[in-house]
Order: sequence, then C-alpha cells, then structure tokens
Amino acid sequence: MTKAAELAKMGEVLTNSQIGGRRNIIINGAMQVFQRGSATFNHNATATANLYGLDRYQFQSSNQDELEGTITQVADAPVGFTNSLKWTTTEPESAIAADETFDCCQKIEAQDLQQLAFGTSSAKKLTLSFYVKSSVTGTYGINVYKADSTARQLTSTYTISSANTWEEKTIIIPADTDSGGTIANDNGEGLRITWHLGTGSNFTSANNALTWSNYADGGWAFGHAQNGVATTDNATWQLTGVQLEVGEQATPFEHRSFGEELALCQRYYQVITDGDGFARNSGSALFGIKFQNQMRANPAFSQTAVLAITNGHAWDKSQSSVSVAIIASRVLPTGAQLGFDNYSGLTQYQPVAINNTGGNILADAEL
Repeated sequence: MTKAAELAKMGEVLTNSQIGGRRNIIINGAMQVFQRGSATFNHNATATANLYGLDRYQFQSSNQDELEGTITQVADAPVGFTNSLKWTTTEPESAIAADETFDCCQKIEAQDLQQLAFGTSSAKKLTLSFYVKSSVTGTYGINVYKADSTARQLTSTYTISSANTWEEKTIIIPADTDSGGTIANDNGEGLRITWHLGTGSNFTSANNALTWSNYADGGWAFGHAQNGVATTDNATWQLTGVQLEVGEQATPFEHRSFGEELALCQRYYQVITDGDGFARNSGSALFGIKFQNQMRANPAFSQTAVLAITNGHAWDKSQSSVSVAIIASRVLPTGAQLGFDNYSGLTQYQPVAINNTGGNILADAEL
C-alpha cells in the first residue's frame, strides 16, 4: 500500500469514529478474566451442558449424547496477547446428528448496543475480528443473533487453514435496517455472537449468509461444514483477541487493564470471598453482602465448597454439606442478605465473618 493510500485509509477510519473512546463491545476479549477456573463440559449433566468457562464465554449444546470436554485458560496466544480460551475434547461424538448443536458464544447486554441504531435507516455496520487456533482445519460457522422482539440472525464463515496455528479472522456485519431489527434499551440480551463447533443439518439449510433475516432453525449455522472438533478425540479449539466494533474497518485490538476488564465481568458474575454478619442462633448465621460492582440483575447464589465462618475469634467449619441451600433475602443488584445454617456452637448475636479458606459464594446474573 502506498503512503497516500495509507493516509486515505487512516482518514476513513477517523471519519467512521473508530479511533478514540471505547471501541470493543466484547467483554474479556483477551481472555484475561477467569473467575470460575477450569470447567468440565458434560453433555449428560444439566449443570454443565450450557457451561461458562472464561468469563462471558458460554459453551452450549443441544441433543448431544456423548460429547465431553474441558474449558480452560492457557498461556498460549498470538503476539500481543498472553492468554486464550481452550476447548479440549475428552469424549467425542461418534457423529453429529441432524438435530445436534455445540457452540461457544458471548451474549451482549442490549442497553450497551443502542449506538448501533438497528431497526432504523441509520443502522450501523459492525466488524468482528478474532484470533483462532484449532487442531482441526476446515470451514466453521459464525452466527450473529438478535433476541429482542422479532428474533433476527445472520451467518458467516471462517476457515482454519493450518492446524495448530494462530490465524486472524475478520468479518464485516451488515447493518440491520429492518424494523424488526430494533434492540430494546434494557438489561436483557441484545446480540449473541456464536462460534459453531458441531452442528447438524437441521441448522444449515437456509442461506442467510451476511444477510439479516428473521430467525429460523435452518439458518442458525448456514455455511458451517466442519464438526471435527466435536467428533475427534483430543481435538482442540482456541480463541482470543475478540473484538466487535462499530464500522467496517478492523482496528487494532483495544487492550483494557485487568482491573477494568474484571469490573466489566463482575456485572454478570462475582466470586464473594468475604462478608460480615451475626449468629441468629447456635446453628445459623446471617450475612450482609455488598457486591464489588453493581450486577446486571438480582443474582442467583451458589457456593464452591463448605462455607467456613469465624465465630468470634475462633474458626468454625462445621457446615455439614456443600449442598446446604443459601437462604437469600432482600436481594438487589448491589447486594443481598444471605443466611446459612447447619453450623454448630455459634453464640447467638455474636459477630461472624466468612472465611474464604473454606469455600466462596458465587453470584450469577448472566444473560
């Protein structure tokens, strides 16, 4: 490219307002935040068949009958990045049936997409860019899905040309000017970006390649042709450097600090490691929890292990089971009142505190 052409391109990018301010709509695009730790995906277990791995990335499946795998963060990435998300198949599907799906996605909050003006004549184009690496070469599908009011979608593809090699991909997403394209200004799901990894023929028959259309199953994965990640033992698929930005020119990846990226992720999921409260009686305690950042909605709660608490100045770890229900009351996006029972030897009205050496509380407000 000549110097004049380079300057012209730079002017085009500046005109499209892609330089300056926050450009990347994707959260955790560099795979920095990993609050949950490594996860095991199992087609046969409801709790893990639609599983978040690294923050904001969910692996989904339907009708799989054999597939299992692991999701983790690894220190393997292209130049300029440190980490990537890595899927490894530990038990493959023998074949992908017509009604089976398996994919990785990120769901984007609707009120963060109002600048797109979808559903109007002023709707804007988008550019999706990412780095991908897989042990299985071939053509893979991408879906962009809009959930609000009229469900809309378009598809595209990318090709992995060399096994076990980082490759950069860029996809220009047309504007959706159709009146059904409107994205509500609320805290629900606005857009979903999906990377298909194993998809049956029921979902590949309708041609909507880079064309917005009303949702139909047949167009969910049009163009997707390579199911080998799901059907090959020890197959791997990795992703990093994900960026979604307004305009039709891919710009350099917007690196954000770890602290900023963590705060963005904590809107949807938080690991709570401390909290203060009091003993209601000898066997139960009540805690007031303030979230590190305001969450998207009132979260659901779970725990990682037996929850240890302090009883005055002594540690008490006598909770009888990790399956004891958390009794949540007065739950808000900013905090909650949580009760725990099945302790022993607490002194009524004495102060207590969570001791995270014995487990953490998990708050989940994912889309």
